[in-house]
Amino acid sequence: MKGKLKVFFILLLCLLFFAPFPQITASADMGPKPSVRIAFEGLGEETCYGTLLSKNSSTGPSSAWDGDAESGRHKGNDEYYDLDYEIWSAFVGYADTDGYYFLQEAWRVSETKNIGWTYYPPSSFKILLYFPERNVFAVSGVYERYAFDSYYTVDMTDIRLDEADSGQRLAAERSYDYTNEILSLLARILATVVIEIAIAWSFGLREKKQLWCLTGVNGATQIVLNVLLNAINYASGQFAFIAAYFLLEIIVFAVEAAVYALFMNKISVKQRRKRVYVGYAFVANAVSFIAGFGIALLIPGIF
Repeated sequence: MKGKLKVFFILLLCLLFFAPFPQITASADMGPKPSVRIAFEGLGEETCYGTLLSKNSSTGPSSAWDGDAESGRHKGNDEYYDLDYEIWSAFVGYADTDGYYFLQEAWRVSETKNIGWTYYPPSSFKILLYFPERNVFAVSGVYERYAFDSYYTVDMTDIRLDEADSGQRLAAERSYDYTNEILSLLARILATVVIEIAIAWSFGLREKKQLWCLTGVNGATQIVLNVLLNAINYASGQFAFIAAYFLLEIIVFAVEAAVYALFMNKISVKQRRKRVYVGYAFVANAVSFIAGFGIALLIPGIF
């Protein structure tokens, strides 16, 4: 009974902690979120803003302006927004020849030298740059998000601004950042293991052999889970990723619960009922599942 009460109260605390965030939906266990990153080489110091035009009128929380003055995402309506009204208005007024939409997201690329759309970026997009000092635009052709984290590089060396508004297009080359993705993968795995070990501590699983076992099992399952999810998404896209995630998450819980139930008492001084270990596996995976999404919102470039 004590084990059941412990599981119940931990679940209740998790629910109360995340209740203020109703917009949070299901996400992978420390799972990465899709992103598109555009690096600009040879870009001068002249003020320049950039965005990704979308084939669809919305993606995630970003959407095209609906014509209502109060819904414009610029500083004139809310200081939280990054864009000054003049810049926002210029992008809104841009008429794309292929009907692609401005989703009210933009970056000052003359400072950052890149665009990093790390939360629900458009799958099919154009790169659009705006130079307010000359009031000219430079636009690319259509590109696709080719991996879960898609990297492109645009060489601005030969772009002539006086012709940017006369049909000259930006050209982007794929430049997948394998080093960054490996580091992000390791960060996700480490964060998940730390969270699940903390949950084990709250369950009273504090013996040295227990902690080594939990670390090894968690580390192994998270490596397999994250590597498979990244590989599936890179090769097959987001829908395959989502479908595979739910199946793999169930498998991870089942494997961990079975291993703990079968072997934990064999290495433990204090014996516990098997359902305690099953309950731990469930709570640990549930908490890391929810925490992963919360951390992803705070540090989208890592998760």
